[in-house]
Amino acid sequence: MTGPAVLESQRVRQDIRAGRITGTSRGLAHGFVQCNLAILPKEYAFDFLLYCQRNQRACPVLEVTDPGSPIPNKLAPAADLRTDCARYAVYRDGVRTEDRTDITDLWRDDLVTFLIGSGISIDGALENAGVPTHKDRWVLRTALPTESAGPFRGEMIVTMRWLTAQQAITATQVTSRFPFNHGAPIHLGDPAAIGADLKAPLFGGPVPPVPDGIVPVFWACGVTPQSAAENARLPFFIAHAPAHSFITDLPAQALMNA
Repeated sequence: MTGPAVLESQRVRQDIRAGRITGTSRGLAHGFVQCNLAILPKEYAFDFLLYCQRNQRACPVLEVTDPGSPIPNKLAPAADLRTDCARYAVYRDGVRTEDRTDITDLWRDDLVTFLIGSGISIDGALENAGVPTHKDRWVLRTALPTESAGPFRGEMIVTMRWLTAQQAITATQVTSRFPFNHGAPIHLGDPAAIGADLKAPLFGGPVPPVPDGIVPVFWACGVTPQSAAENARLPFFIAHAPAHSFITDLPAQALMNA
């Protein structure tokens, strides 16, 4: 008798834990939900949860762990949040002080982990619909305000993709069915209309001039709550490094509206 089959998500997490995968989670375990991580002391957890509830497009919470627990029992009960993300960003007093591939020695009994839906989760659905996801993609700051809660505040962070007009229509139709992965775009067209900062992208490299026939399309991004935590200048905070999301065992289609 053979044992239960290992899910692709579990295999990838095993490779991450063993150090065989150290790069971006983009393109890995297609079809499984990926999450942004926000790990913070319990004393700030209620205000952070309230911030996410008030800004659900950018901060769709999928699970919150018990204080001190590194196990996401709902999304990946065999995982360990201390080792199974390829790269973590560690913040002290709001400053990113170091990146880690393992945060076991930093773990504390009062830490609460928020797992927040990521747009990377729907790359597979977009690809299946004929919308490319492997290039022309940036994470940008905007001038769009979010609703504050306690010390958490700041402007919305967005993911910008360059698409043709037809691809933009298709992408809007596809992503609108995934509300827990940021849903439909928040804006199409002129980046200046939302104050998107093209000069200093957070991820994706320099932004060249927009080619003819291309429409900039913007989605709310799960880096927003991370930015709000930076603004709060928490004494201690851990997030996933950009594009190094945590891979769950939940099929992406499980979060898709009919």
